[in-house]
Amino acid sequence: MGLVVQKYGGSSVADAEGIKRVARRIVDTKKAGHQVVVVVSAMGDTTDELIDLAEQVSPIPAGREFDMLLTAGERISMALLAMAIKNLGHEAQSFTGSQAGVITDSSHNRARIIDVTPGRIRTALDEGNIAIVAGFQGVSQDKKDITTLGRGGSDTTAVALAAALNAGVCEIYTDVDGIFTADPRVVKKARKMDWIAFEDMLELASSGSKVLLHRCVEYARRYNIPIHVRSSFSGLPGTWVSNEPPQGDRPMEQAIISGVSHDTSEAKITVVGVPDKPGEAATIFRAIADAEINIDMVVQNVSAAATALTDISFTLPKTEGHRAMEALTRAQALISFDSLRYDDQIAKISLVGAGMKTNPGVTATFFEALSNAGVNIELISTSEIRISVVTRVDDVKPAVQAVHSAFGLDSDSDEAVVYGGTGR
Repeated sequence: MGLVVQKYGGSSVADAEGIKRVARRIVDTKKAGHQVVVVVSAMGDTTDELIDLAEQVSPIPAGREFDMLLTAGERISMALLAMAIKNLGHEAQSFTGSQAGVITDSSHNRARIIDVTPGRIRTALDEGNIAIVAGFQGVSQDKKDITTLGRGGSDTTAVALAAALNAGVCEIYTDVDGIFTADPRVVKKARKMDWIAFEDMLELASSGSKVLLHRCVEYARRYNIPIHVRSSFSGLPGTWVSNEPPQGDRPMEQAIISGVSHDTSEAKITVVGVPDKPGEAATIFRAIADAEINIDMVVQNVSAAATALTDISFTLPKTEGHRAMEALTRAQALISFDSLRYDDQIAKISLVGAGMKTNPGVTATFFEALSNAGVNIELISTSEIRISVVTRVDDVKPAVQAVHSAFGLDSDSDEAVVYGGTGR
């Protein structure tokens, strides 16, 4: 029947009952004739609790030791899940990321996968066992230190193993029934999609959709690994993410809009009073790049005629805000800007759909919906299949609901169900 990789998130294994429920689902898959590799996250809010504990001990934990601490959560989950499977009469072996052959670079807390050498996993499968792998972690290629892949890294672990093992599908189990046209926690009438293309999912993920992380989707697209997003709390079919629909029944015309996403994890920095001459913007963003900080949206105002000065605003992860401000302050002598402004009370609202590039009026409808909801726009960014705006964080819910309704995405059926998770 082929090999299946399954990934279970923290809400799915939040307690002993959850672990036993997941174990039964895994055993059912094994009984259906599949070889099964399982990637598991830490239980519930364990990772957040470990982060809180580390910050109480040290305001700035050392990267190597921080990774050693955080990987403990997944090791607990994998061992308990293996015990639960054995209690159901099937053999299971648990493996850390390093034992599973997940090789990374040496960037602690945000390592990237270089290679996967799943020799021990293949041996376990050949012996008829179920392999349980701790997600979110690997081992550095040079120093052989334990590393973590950053938040959501278990999804990336699962897809990477699926690619290395030539699995037929990577199943991502979470606390919702699939991928919705908006976050069901915000839009109760969000509609579940049966299928979404990699291209659209990449835009949704990079725009704040929490169901799948951007790195996971990009890895799956690169190696053409179909992803099936499902709930571990129900037996309902989920959402397929792939190049083509599973049955090959691609509609003649793709839907104009795939979904509406939002992101409240970003901050905005405005560099005030920048000389409007060649090279100034390059110096600003070189300072940010040298600090290894990724930026998202960028807007430069028209310079004032009287002063020949302009303002440059950009967004970035809140977690990088402090380092970015420090990097720009150090570079002030080179850039000669007047001041810096930092704002972490913003949100990004994005409209995504491959069909929008061939349908006039999408942009007008989007901005009319925001206007009717009384939402003010601070920044705008577009691509061929996405429109993003920055608003105040308090405007997220009315903005997303207004746009979702304006494009006819509301479901006529029962409200979307969120089965578990605290949202931390």
